[in-house]
Amino acid sequence: MTQSPLPVAVIGAGPVGLAAAAQLLARAVEPLVLEAGAEVGHAVRAWRHVRMFSPWAFNTDAAARTLLAAEGWVAPDPDAYPTGGDILDRYLAPLAATAALRGRIRTGARVVGVARRDFGRLHDGDGRDAAPFVLHVETCCGIQAIEARAVIDCSGTWHAPNPAGSHGMPAPGEIAQADRIAYGIPDVLGADRSAYAGRATLVVGAGHSAMNAVLDLVALARSAPGTRILWAFRRPLGAVNFGGGARDGLTQRGELGARAQALVEDGSVTALAPFLIDRITTADGALIVAGRQDGRVTTAQADRMIVATGFRPDLSFLREIRLGLDPAVEATPALAPLIDPNLHSCGTVRPHGEAELRHPETGFYIAGMKSYGRAPTFLLATGHEQVRSIAAFLAGDVAAARRVELVLPETGVCSTDRSPAAAAACCTPATPQGACCAPKPELAADAPCCGSRANQARVAAEPAE
Repeated sequence: MTQSPLPVAVIGAGPVGLAAAAQLLARAVEPLVLEAGAEVGHAVRAWRHVRMFSPWAFNTDAAARTLLAAEGWVAPDPDAYPTGGDILDRYLAPLAATAALRGRIRTGARVVGVARRDFGRLHDGDGRDAAPFVLHVETCCGIQAIEARAVIDCSGTWHAPNPAGSHGMPAPGEIAQADRIAYGIPDVLGADRSAYAGRATLVVGAGHSAMNAVLDLVALARSAPGTRILWAFRRPLGAVNFGGGARDGLTQRGELGARAQALVEDGSVTALAPFLIDRITTADGALIVAGRQDGRVTTAQADRMIVATGFRPDLSFLREIRLGLDPAVEATPALAPLIDPNLHSCGTVRPHGEAELRHPETGFYIAGMKSYGRAPTFLLATGHEQVRSIAAFLAGDVAAARRVELVLPETGVCSTDRSPAAAAACCTPATPQGACCAPKPELAADAPCCGSRANQARVAAEPAE
């Protein structure tokens, strides 16, 4: 990419955003990090009580470690499992305070618009790709316009959770009852204990966030009589994926799913499956959650709700950027087949970088959790590899951008129902059947569970020589 005196704007000062800045500096490219919150790691602070299922070895970036080590930082035990608070206090805050980064981060700077200078989304022209980006940034002093040679959006999805409604929209009444509904993973054993102790809580969702919330509520119930937990799944219970258990390459992730499944099986929680939520009302001081179960209209009653149904990207401030998005996943068309649970047979996603993350708008990238759109399989280490590759490309090192420098642990899970023969066909010989992997690269487009969409995307992701 043509060099420019302008910085690369990085939106978001979370783990991936700060890693992007470190990777850019390592290649002598000037970054400018814009963080909406008052401090770095704004979203991480909302889940600082949650212990991660990946160890420190997967949660720090190589270029960031180099900056920290130059100032005497002592790396945590790579095999220990940090909480969100540990990530903040022992990694992100020290990283943001390094001499290299502290003058390149602006907090309280919310990006509210991104465009090409003098080119709206509709307008073509020979100079479009060469024109700098203009970012409108909301600060305490009003809206400021900042120019950049490229943009890496690492703003995440934490503040755009999916609703409880079964249609993808908030259920009627959901917004009106917002004071009794939490999204994500509330701190039920700490700051939020009084809201849940001795009450009935309906948890909605089947992923790791829901599992963490349920496990915390069960722990609370042991010391707070009257605490009850209902757990609503959108699928039949037999189709719920609790993880790969002992087959999972991340031990804590496998154990999380196994513990959650055991709670359902031993009756510690009341499972509602399938339960599709249509409406939320109140009666006699309780939430009345109306939905459908096995085709029948039914209701569940609770005092509180925790909605942990995943997240979606906020694209509202990118209206003037030419985005290339898969119509279902809302990731790039090259990445979507690798992560779409409707197509993707394996929980493990192969490493990918700049090529798979390209949008039609040259020089614009979405990285980190937001790059996955609505897909649920993101690992922090994946975000580090994404921004390493993007930084290399922006610095002109195409070979390094294309090189894969990450090996991800297998999940031990197939996310689609497949016959033994199909499972064997999709996995490499070294991978046990059932502990799925990426499709064999030599498979034809019509091979089992390797649909033409996935194969076409792999080809499309290869940059031109």
